[in-house]
Amino acid sequence: MKKKYMKASEFDRLFEAGESTVEYLDKSQLKRPGLEQRRITVDFPAWMVYQLDKEAMRLGITRQSIIKMWISEKIGSKTA
Repeated sequence: MKKKYMKASEFDRLFEAGESTVEYLDKSQLKRPGLEQRRITVDFPAWMVYQLDKEAMRLGITRQSIIKMWISEKIGSKTA
């Protein structure tokens, strides 16, 4: 796909007119502040892993997803 370039005034005109400007954006450098991934290691007892897997299977999601969801619910309620 050929890159498209335009003047800022033309970009603004398209945006203000409600037209799509996505094709003119450089998405290669996008970042989501505060949402960068960081890997951690947590050890759980076997019974807890079993229960996590059982609940994850019931919900149709992965073990990692249920852990993230539950932690997010718990700490999300504590943030301002």
